[in-house]
Amino acid sequence: MVSVLSERLAAVRGAGRAALVGYLPAGFPSRADSAAALQAMVEGGVDVVEIGLPYSDPVLDGPVIQEAVDRALSDGTTPLDVFADVAAVAATGTPALVMTYWNPIERIGPQRFAEMLVEAGGAGVILPDLPPEEASAWTSVAASAGLDSVFLVAPSSSEDRIAKVAAASSGFVYAASLMGVTGVRSSLSGTAAALVERVRARTELPVCVGLGVSTPEQAREVAGYADGVIVGSAFVRRFLDAPDAEAGRTAARELAGALREGIASASAGTR
Repeated sequence: MVSVLSERLAAVRGAGRAALVGYLPAGFPSRADSAAALQAMVEGGVDVVEIGLPYSDPVLDGPVIQEAVDRALSDGTTPLDVFADVAAVAATGTPALVMTYWNPIERIGPQRFAEMLVEAGGAGVILPDLPPEEASAWTSVAASAGLDSVFLVAPSSSEDRIAKVAAASSGFVYAASLMGVTGVRSSLSGTAAALVERVRARTELPVCVGLGVSTPEQAREVAGYADGVIVGSAFVRRFLDAPDAEAGRTAARELAGALREGIASASAGTR
């Protein structure tokens, strides 16, 4: 069975462009406003939404996302709020992925977590810290539930590691554009395009590139060689800088629209 995520990525590719994948932590900019914030990103043109599960000990998150996560945790955000935000995005018809470290899933229980995500209408999870060799407890449950599991590769990944990640992944493979944590960068690493080609040599899954992408120009650059452009910190920054939630939503819509224009301007023939 073709998943909701795969269907969306295939439809976007059929339209001749890369997908725009937008990230925001659950419970941010506040528990009351997070669902509307995510929906604003969709209204602006985001094709797939990543919803971060706020976690007190992140290894991938840079200072911008850490500030947002700290705000969400201080506001009392729980995994139940994450699933509520997933449901809000799913109601728009947009695939919603939960980006989470493994510990919260293990604590809730893989089976129960998968059931709750399905009940909310979620499409799958992104797992930045779970090695594919140790992922069978999750991937078997996820596959049975019809959920996709997205794993990460980095420029430093060996060919053996890329092969294992590609084999364990479904939906798409997340290619980190650089070594390090999330955050806005003035320029992108030159290794991302080569990494995408290395992944494509191992799988027919779409390859989406994240970490450091924040401007329409950078989105256009990535869209020239990848199937998806993942943007997180730039969306978070819009809400951090906004004087109120409504202004944040307006800024997020505008950013999504500008990123979509940048992606659309990339040559479809390069993908």
